[in-house]
Amino acid sequence: MLSPNSGGPLDNKLLSTLPRSELEMLLPNLSTRNLPQGQVLLESGEEFDQIYFPHSGMLSLLVVMQDGKAIETSTVGREGVVGAMAGIGLYKSSVRVVVQLSMTCTLIAASQLRKAVAANEVIRKLCIDYNEVLLMQSRVTAGCNALHPIDQRFCRWLLQSSDRAASDTVELTQEFLSEMLGVRRTSVTDVASNLQKAGIITYARGTIKILDRQKVEDLSCECFQRLSSAN
Repeated sequence: MLSPNSGGPLDNKLLSTLPRSELEMLLPNLSTRNLPQGQVLLESGEEFDQIYFPHSGMLSLLVVMQDGKAIETSTVGREGVVGAMAGIGLYKSSVRVVVQLSMTCTLIAASQLRKAVAANEVIRKLCIDYNEVLLMQSRVTAGCNALHPIDQRFCRWLLQSSDRAASDTVELTQEFLSEMLGVRRTSVTDVASNLQKAGIITYARGTIKILDRQKVEDLSCECFQRLSSAN
């Protein structure tokens, strides 16, 4: 019998909310895979052939410019899914999908999800509803990137990552952080150094540890709460 925290599909919150009959419809076509940090699952313009339901960790969705620069627009953890709209029809990604925090996830082939969506309105609604969540995330993140200073955005992003990792310690390099936030590495270094000097975090060798979460929340912009309430 499936149960949450078993390393199976019910570790994903979206799949765990499905009625038993809909879940049993999907089960024969589900598989589980471990994905390492930094792995690129999809590039912009490529077609989804797999749909990803995280159990842990986090996926980043990044908009990539012609010059190669990229910035994160959305993140997905165990509350969500990446690629679900491929269940509505042939679907090309408009973003790069990267494993931001190493993870375990449930996968289903896009072709199999399309069959399930065509046969079942509940599964179809799951795909459409979560796409609305991602659109909302993108809008809030776009506003945050345009209007809020790097230190507030850094704290917002650190809180999101900590929540997805279910830990106060997050494994992230400055290079990776700078790409996610769309800023120069030196900007990330300055913010992290200031927070460390204030005793709010420690940061060494790609590992960030939150020492005072309340202060990180106080320094973050309102976008963290807005994004958290949508998940």
